[in-house]
Parts: sequence; structure tokens; C-alpha cells
Amino acid sequence: MSVERATDRSSLTGAAGSRSFSTESGAVGQHVELDAVMAKASGENFPVALRLLPGDVRSHLEAIYGYARLVDDLGDEFPGDRSAALDWVDSELDALYSGSPGHQVFRRLAPTVHRFGLPRRPFDKLLAANRQDQHKNRYETRAELLDYCALSADPVGYMVLAVFESITPERLAASDAVCSGLQILEHLQDVAEDAEAGRVYLPAEDMARFGCTIEDLSAPEAGTGLRALVAYESGFARELVEEGIPLVRSLTGYARLAVSGFVAGGLAGLDAIEKAGFEVLGGTRRAGRSRILRRFIPVYLGRQRQGDHARANP
Repeated sequence: MSVERATDRSSLTGAAGSRSFSTESGAVGQHVELDAVMAKASGENFPVALRLLPGDVRSHLEAIYGYARLVDDLGDEFPGDRSAALDWVDSELDALYSGSPGHQVFRRLAPTVHRFGLPRRPFDKLLAANRQDQHKNRYETRAELLDYCALSADPVGYMVLAVFESITPERLAASDAVCSGLQILEHLQDVAEDAEAGRVYLPAEDMARFGCTIEDLSAPEAGTGLRALVAYESGFARELVEEGIPLVRSLTGYARLAVSGFVAGGLAGLDAIEKAGFEVLGGTRRAGRSRILRRFIPVYLGRQRQGDHARANP
């Protein structure tokens, strides 16, 4: 399911450059020190299979994840003016694409951009998602949420396929679906944390359908309505992630290994939520390595089938 959006760069990046952030730039640079950014990136859902890849490929993917983590950090955790911090990212992208990257995260990214001819647009989309987070904290419909996923997650899949030089229209459409599914999974894992920050990524129309309120998201334990809602959203996320099964079969070599890791990580994460009875408030519902491995093997070997909900749960 491709969700490409016909949006030009000005609408993606907003009013970058319209404010002066010279006094903020030093604080921003200190906040996003390279080692700290990469340490956080290593814990994301995306780089499940990184350790199995050769060093040169891993380095390119880590550079991409590092950028994604940097932008998320500034949009979610920067203690100063977050909009100004995101303007700083835009200026660093300007420097990167003019051939003179400044900050160490962008210097690390430069060889990857050059080697694979990565366009600026996917980086701008990730930046636009975090700009949107600064002023939008509710999503009325599933379609509206998928528009957000097209900015916040799908660009990473595009860049991963680019690193493996494996882009085709069909693969890109499947990648968009997988990445959106992984983003929805992350939203389900972080329901309580997001609610505490004043953000709700569960579509309002779905919440109404299951009788859920904003207050329900801050309860000590998920009630019946919220569990039913999480089950509903999990089912949709699973359908999206399973779009990666034919994608895996179309790939070979390290590309197949990496994408299998993404798909397996998503399925295992959804399994963990289901095994917990769709209770997402009383603790973090994330899959451990053994659960991911049990999903990884059939996905990689081509034995997993779409719609086959045979669980790898003990």
C-alpha cells in the first residue's frame, strides 16, 4: 500500500530559516552528540538484523537510523525551543546537500547520501513529521494517521531499499505498508507514554467506536474497551506488516536478511501485545530476541504466509 504524497519541500519543512536560531544551535549540537544518538537508534524496531550485516552495509543503515533518531529526539525531548531545533536540522540538511556537512551526525550521513544518490525528500519528510508533532496531537481517522506514517516511517523504508539498490514500484509499495505497520505498532506500545506527553495516535473515530476516552489512556490498567481497540488496531498493523512477506521473497542476499528482520520484529511485537491480552498500560509490551528469532526464521525462509496467524508464542 503506497501512500506517496504530492507535497513539495516548502510544505514539508515549514518556515525553516524564518527564525534566527544562532543562540540555540550550540545547545542543539550538544544535545544530539553522535554517540548518544547512535546508542538510542540501536534500540529501535527498524534495525532488528543490523548485527548480521557486513560492516559497510551496517554503517550506511546506521547513518540513516541516526538521522531519524536525531530528528525524533529534537522533536520529543529537546529542552529548548523544539521548532528552532528542527530549523537547525533543516540548515544542516542544507549544508549536507551543498557538500559541506557540519554536525557529526550529518558528516556520518554524507557518504551514504553520496554513494546511493539519496534525494533530500525522505529526510525532509522525517523532519516534517516532527514539525507536525509540535502542533498536532490527535488524529481523527485511520487515513489521517496513515498520512502521518507516510512522513514519519515510510521514508526509512525507501532509504533502506536504496542502500540495497533494490527499489522497484512494487517493493516500495510493500515497504510503505511495512513501515506504517511498524509505526502503528510503536504507537500501541507507547499509548501511556504518548498520552502523558499529550499525544494520542489512536484514531478518534476508532476510540469512539469502542467507547474509549482520553482519560482511559492514563488509567493504571487497560479496560475492556481499550483492549478491544488495541486488538482492532493490532489487526490492522499486522495486515500492513504482512505486506512484507512477498517483499522478502522478492529479495536476495543481505537485503532479504535485513527486511526479514524488520518484518519479523513487527510480527513479534504484535504477538507480544496479543499475548498480554492487549493490555498496553500496565507495562511495556515489546518482543524479546527469542520471540523475534522464532518469527525471523519462517519469514526469511519464505515459509510464512500472509494471513497465517500461527503464533511463535510459547
